[in-house]
Amino acid sequence: MAVTGRFVLLVAFGVAPVVVAGFSGAEAAWFALLGWLALSVGLGAIDLSLAASPRRVVLERDLPPRVRLGESVVSTLSIANTGERMLRATVRDGWEPSAGVDGANRSSVVVPAGERRSIRLRLQPRRRGDRRAEHVAIRAAGPLGLWSRQATLSSPGLLRVLPPFHSRVHLPARLTRLRELDGRTPLLVRGQGTEFDSIREYVRGDDVRSIDWRATARHVDPGARGSAKLMVRTWRPERDRRIVIVADTSRTAAARIADEPRLDTAWESTLLLSALATHAGDRVDFLAWDRRARARVTGASGPHLLARLVDAMADVEAELIEADWTGLPAQIRRITSRRALVVLLTAADAPGSARGLLSVLPQLAARHTVIVASVLDPDTVADAARRDGVDDLYLAAASERSNLDGERVAAAIRRSGAHTVSAAPRELPPALADRYLDLKASGLL
Repeated sequence: MAVTGRFVLLVAFGVAPVVVAGFSGAEAAWFALLGWLALSVGLGAIDLSLAASPRRVVLERDLPPRVRLGESVVSTLSIANTGERMLRATVRDGWEPSAGVDGANRSSVVVPAGERRSIRLRLQPRRRGDRRAEHVAIRAAGPLGLWSRQATLSSPGLLRVLPPFHSRVHLPARLTRLRELDGRTPLLVRGQGTEFDSIREYVRGDDVRSIDWRATARHVDPGARGSAKLMVRTWRPERDRRIVIVADTSRTAAARIADEPRLDTAWESTLLLSALATHAGDRVDFLAWDRRARARVTGASGPHLLARLVDAMADVEAELIEADWTGLPAQIRRITSRRALVVLLTAADAPGSARGLLSVLPQLAARHTVIVASVLDPDTVADAARRDGVDDLYLAAASERSNLDGERVAAAIRRSGAHTVSAAPRELPPALADRYLDLKASGLL
C-alpha cells in the first residue's frame, strides 16, 4: 500500500483550519480533528479496496537485442490487465542508469479490464556491455486516487551495447589502397607483391625485372616478322595469411587517453584492421588477454567476423591486474601453428610496465611478424613544448621524461625484432591499418 499526494491534501484540508484557529483547551476541536482523520482513513480504505490489483497484470517486453554505443533504441513494455477492474497505474521500468532512459522512466497508464496498453521508452546507452532491466514496479490507484496498491513484477530485459566502430570512416580510403596493391586499379607505377598472379604484355612503366623471357620467346609478334612480344609477370599481395590480434585487458588498458579508455581504442583498431584484412583475403583471429583469455574469436571470416568481434568485445572491461605475457606464446600456438602477423595492442610508454612484454617479444618475433601498437598521449606531447612559466617548465620536464621513456621502450621493441606503431587515440586505428598495408606491399607477411 502507498499513500498518494491527494490523501495528504485531504488530511491537510481538515487539519489546517484547526491549527490556524488554535485548539488548546477546545475539546470540540480535538474531536473534530479526530473525526476528520477517521473519515480520511475510511475514504482511503474504500478507495484502496476499489483499486485494481497490480499482481493481475501480465507484462511483455519488446526490445532489440543489440545496439551500437551512441545509437538509440525503443523499448516497448506491454501491460495486459487480466483483472475485473479498471487499472489506473503509474509504471516504473527498472532500467539501470547507464541504459540512458530518455526522460523519466515513470509512465501513467489506464488499462480497462481485459485490455492491453503499451509504454515506449527510448534508450540511449552510455556504456558498452549488457544493460539490464530486471523488474517493473506498478502502483495501482483507486478511483479517488487516495491510496494505491503497489507490486514489483519480474520482467527481465537485456540490451547488449556494442562498440561504436567510429574508425570505419577510414575504411574506404584503405580499401582503395588495397585495390591498388592488388592491381585492380590502374597505376602509373605498379607495386610488386610476392605472390605470382599472371602473365601479360609489357607496357611502359613496368619494372623490367618483371620481364619473363621464356614467356616472351613463346609469344611471336605477328606485326613484325622475327620479333616477339615482351611479356611480364604480374604479382599480387599475399592472400590467406594469418593475422592474430591480441588486445591487452590488464590495468594499463583502463587508463583514459584523450578522454577515451585505452581499451576502447584497442577495439576500434581491431575492428578497422579486421575489416581491412577480410577484404584482403586474410584470416583474422582475436584474443583479449591479461592473465587469462577474456574473449576469443577464431575461425570466423567474411561478414560474420565483425559481428562476432563486436559481440565478444561488448562486455569485456579492463581488469586491475598485471598482464601475464609469459602465457601469450602458448595461446598464439593454440590459435595457429603457421607464421602469422601478430598485432599486440598494449601500453608501451613505461619501461616498468613493458618489462614483461619485452621478455617474450624475441620468442614471438622469431616465429611471427609482430607489431606492437600503443596509444600516444597527445597532451603529454603538447605539454613538453610549453614554456610559459615556472609551473609549465616543471610540467614540460615531466612530459619530456615520459616521452623519452616511451621512445626507450619503442627502441627496445624494435631491437627485439618487432615493429612499432604509436599514435593518438583517433589516429591509431588508421595508422595500424597503414602499417599492415605497408607490410603487405613489401611482402613481409
